[in-house]
Amino acid sequence: MSKFIPLSVPNLKGRELEYVTNAVETEWVSTGGPYVNDFENKITEYVGCKGAVSCQNGTSGLHTAMMVCDVSKEDEVIVPTLTFIAAVNPVKYIGAEPIFMDCDDSLTMDPEKLLEFCQKECSFYNGKLINNKTKKQIKAMVIVHVFGNMADMEKIMDVANKFNVKVVEDATEAIGTYYTSGKYEGKYAGTIGDIGVYSFNGNKIITTGGGGMIVSNDEELLKKAKHLTTQAKSDELYYTHDEIGYNYRMTNIQAALGLAQLEQLEVFIKTKKDNYNLYKKEIKNIPGLAILDFKNNTRSNHWFYALTCDNNYPMSRDEIIKYLATKSIQSRPIWGLINEQKPYLNNQAYKIEKAKYYLKHVVNIPCSTNLTKEDVIYVVNCLKNVL
Repeated sequence: MSKFIPLSVPNLKGRELEYVTNAVETEWVSTGGPYVNDFENKITEYVGCKGAVSCQNGTSGLHTAMMVCDVSKEDEVIVPTLTFIAAVNPVKYIGAEPIFMDCDDSLTMDPEKLLEFCQKECSFYNGKLINNKTKKQIKAMVIVHVFGNMADMEKIMDVANKFNVKVVEDATEAIGTYYTSGKYEGKYAGTIGDIGVYSFNGNKIITTGGGGMIVSNDEELLKKAKHLTTQAKSDELYYTHDEIGYNYRMTNIQAALGLAQLEQLEVFIKTKKDNYNLYKKEIKNIPGLAILDFKNNTRSNHWFYALTCDNNYPMSRDEIIKYLATKSIQSRPIWGLINEQKPYLNNQAYKIEKAKYYLKHVVNIPCSTNLTKEDVIYVVNCLKNVL
């Protein structure tokens, strides 16, 4: 088979060209224009929150979220070590310091270790959680819904509420994921904490090429986010600015793409889920390989598929990636742990154990929404042929 099977690419078979052409023909191509407001409103309606503020990308959204949660250079923020580095870098943009937390078997932040850290390594007084080691206040935590798998928000929100810590939901990989039971039944990823962020990067389940969205149920946080992402103008006519702002607004062309993509999101999720289930069915009979589960009490968007390998399979993680490449199949390892990256070597990391295991044993395999069943079977057969 000579066909190249990419890891995750866009699917632009809806009304994208129609909407983008309209944006060009009406000459609304920059950060003004009706599609931006329409996209914000449609996202608000889809996830059921109070409002949404568009931004250039997920990273700018997370940076804005840090600012509106009043994180300062005197503070610390609890973050996962197993995630893309863009979830953590905005902490440093502010001048604050991250504290790295381990994952559980869902690849998301371990809520038990989170609680243990807050209880054993910190003190709580005057409504502030203080790190005993550094004497700094822990102002917020960043919770990443890895690969579209919802973190345990019930336990995490209990910890956050107990210790008065703001929750920034990095839902950049998880638009469309929601709880189907429990305390947060019907709640979408990104809408449970104080503020949430989505990404529409080219590899996400829906894309605007670049672009992101900030969502919240706190209207004051949304107002502040809108202010900061549009250069902090206190008077738009006379260009009066009351603080340092940012040029983080999404363009009308990006929003036009996003609207067309959002119209197809539920179809994309069904395709992702069907292909995931096919992978899972076919791979379960291969010794040493498995596909990680998504949580039973959620409807996940099934964004990325995590193939795990152990010693019963004749190839290591890196050998699998190289072998698949020879078969015209793109795959990748999971991200390098952030606490082991050069800029973060001196930051505090709490009992990082499972993240180290998954780093060595997870391979992401093709998961595009235009992936066919024949493509899935081809990938599986290549993995079987190693035996």
